[in-house]
Amino acid sequence: MSTDSWSHEIESPVSAARLFKAAVLDWHNLGPKVLPEIIASGAPVSGDGAAGSVRQLNFTSAMSFPYLKERLDFVDHGKLECKSTLVEGGDLGTKLESATFHFKFEPKGQGCVAKVTATYKALPGVVVASGDVAEVKESVTGVIRAAEAHLVANPTAYA
Repeated sequence: MSTDSWSHEIESPVSAARLFKAAVLDWHNLGPKVLPEIIASGAPVSGDGAAGSVRQLNFTSAMSFPYLKERLDFVDHGKLECKSTLVEGGDLGTKLESATFHFKFEPKGQGCVAKVTATYKALPGVVVASGDVAEVKESVTGVIRAAEAHLVANPTAYA
C-alpha cells in the first residue's frame, strides 16, 4: 500500500504564535475546556512538550474511537511548526498503519494561516475514502476554530 497525503489551510484572525501555542502545543489542556462534547480529557503521557514527548486525548462517544496518543517528533517554537505521529488509538491498527501531522503557522496580516499536512499509510486492503479525509480536515478545522474562539474571547490567553 502506498503512502498518501493531504494538505489543508485555515486562515485565522488570531496571531500565529498564540494559535500555535493554544491549538497545538497546549491542545491536551485547552481541548477538553473548549470542546467538552468531543474531548473528555487530555494529558501528557511522557516528556515535557518537547520533541519525543507523548500525549493522549480521550474522546467522548461523539468520536468513532475512544482515544489517541501522539508523539511530538519535531517542535520549532521560532518557526511555529510541529510534527506529530499517531502512536496508538485513533484509526491506527483498524484503518491505518501509520499517520503523521505537520502543522505550520504563518503570519498573515494581523492573523495567520494554519497549514496542515497529513501523511498516512492505510493497512493492506483498506481504502481510505475521500469522505474520511474530508472528515479529518473538518476535525482539524474544528480544533483551530475552537482555539481561535477561545483566544478571541480571552485576548491575554497564550500571549
